[in-house]
Amino acid sequence: MKNLFYFVLLTALFSCARVGSPQGGPRDTTPPRPVSSTPESLAVNVPVDLKELRIYFDEYVVLKDPGRQLIISPPLQRIKKIIPSSLANKYVEIQWEDTLQANTTYNFNFGNAIADNNEGNVLPYYNFVFSTGPTIDSLYISGTVTDALLPAAGDQTTSDKKSVVVGLYKDEDFGKKPYYIAVADPDGYFELNYLAAGKYNLLAFEDENKNSVYDPGKEKVAFLDEPIDLTQKLSGLALKLSPAVAPVKFGEVKSIPGGLALTFSGKPDSVTVQIAGGALSDYRVVHTPKSDSALVYINADQAAATGTALKFDYNADGKAGTASSFYRPNAKDELSLTNQGGNLLAPGLPFTVTSNMALRSLDTAQWKLTADSATVANFTAKIDDENPFKIRINAEYKPGAKYSLLVPRNTVQAWYFGNPRPLQFNFEADKPENYGSFVLRLQQPPSHPFWVQLLGAQNQVAYQQRVTAAEVKFANLRPGNYHVRLLVDEDENGVWDSADFASRRQAEPAYLFPKQITVRALWEIVEKWDLQENTAVSDIGQDPNVPDNEQ
Repeated sequence: MKNLFYFVLLTALFSCARVGSPQGGPRDTTPPRPVSSTPESLAVNVPVDLKELRIYFDEYVVLKDPGRQLIISPPLQRIKKIIPSSLANKYVEIQWEDTLQANTTYNFNFGNAIADNNEGNVLPYYNFVFSTGPTIDSLYISGTVTDALLPAAGDQTTSDKKSVVVGLYKDEDFGKKPYYIAVADPDGYFELNYLAAGKYNLLAFEDENKNSVYDPGKEKVAFLDEPIDLTQKLSGLALKLSPAVAPVKFGEVKSIPGGLALTFSGKPDSVTVQIAGGALSDYRVVHTPKSDSALVYINADQAAATGTALKFDYNADGKAGTASSFYRPNAKDELSLTNQGGNLLAPGLPFTVTSNMALRSLDTAQWKLTADSATVANFTAKIDDENPFKIRINAEYKPGAKYSLLVPRNTVQAWYFGNPRPLQFNFEADKPENYGSFVLRLQQPPSHPFWVQLLGAQNQVAYQQRVTAAEVKFANLRPGNYHVRLLVDEDENGVWDSADFASRRQAEPAYLFPKQITVRALWEIVEKWDLQENTAVSDIGQDPNVPDNEQ
């Protein structure tokens, strides 16, 4: 019995001793240290039939997300096993089935995958290199890759910070993994190490699906106009990611209020649609240039209540095809109008109403607008020229006045639908003293028209102007923080054109103001921006309602 007591006591003490440092003791912050390997680090003349790499450490280690963190250049296509997988081990082992290339330097970049088992201390960006030839290749390329349209990474949300792959290709087969590959760090810095001399195509892309292969049109891209002839070390490359043009391709047919929509990737300029075979003859097709859907509104009275099988012939930017769908009228479909802008109208803006269907006509003679119960005689309402789902109501809105807009039944018409009941929208015209203003003075402005955009929450466009002048003023801005973006319309086609990698056409120029601006009520901010130097100079802000001599 006495021996049993001592056994239990010793077992308890031993278990406690394994927990780690005593409470209050220093925490282990040292990352694991490699102590030996097979083959050796920086070994040369490694046999091409080598099938595994094993690296020993001074403590137990784990691998965190090796599928994403481990980058092998040149890539090995048939990885057989990676150890450790679930349990900690004192070595890391990679097994493969490929035959290694002769006279080639292999680089195993573990990123932040290797960590000790106890404290999770990471061995950052650990590289293991060997060569099947007599020397280790020593050239490198380094630089930064940033988003052309978004502020610096520190201002982005977590969802904005995505894995960016930078790769070198020996040929123009971009449908495979790069021959040399690196992943940019969270600040955008990248290094491609242990490179052989030669000509390479460089491509950087936002690896959305984490397969290390560029998906054209789906992932942001940056590329150089010409291949790199690498004969010496190269640093200081500055790459800018931009959205890429997707090839025009049919997607699907889906139901929408009042009909069906044919969706397309690539945002075609022009889409025509016809219903084949005479199944239905009374329908209308609505497509806005650069939109991803062609909307087919159907006269439900002509369609069978039990449904009709339809075949569509379409042509999207010259690419013809057919699509099929089953259409059954929905008795619940109706035209609805909503106020999505809120009940407080900023100075200088029209009141807007949004529809769930593309609109074709308004009968505003029956509409009634009142301000504090008094009728407003002079107001106009029209369907937006660029957005057939939006109605803009303009009037001389008086600050502080409360307005009511009455829209009688059937005075708003979509295709085959009118508003089924009268609607009333109530809103108040806000006061100018609740807003600020911003003046941007450009040095060396673009020679083509350009957009100046103010980005608000989640980097969405809050305000924008398309201008040609060197001075741009935004009045009546809601107080808050904004980033400023400038997009140049070089071909003057009315849209900012993103990169077209298939034809090696770079995106149109985009600039980001190097600092955030803060708009305050009753204050005017003045900033100077030298686009070529990308420098900013702030002028003293002032209350726009007070003359200069009173400041």
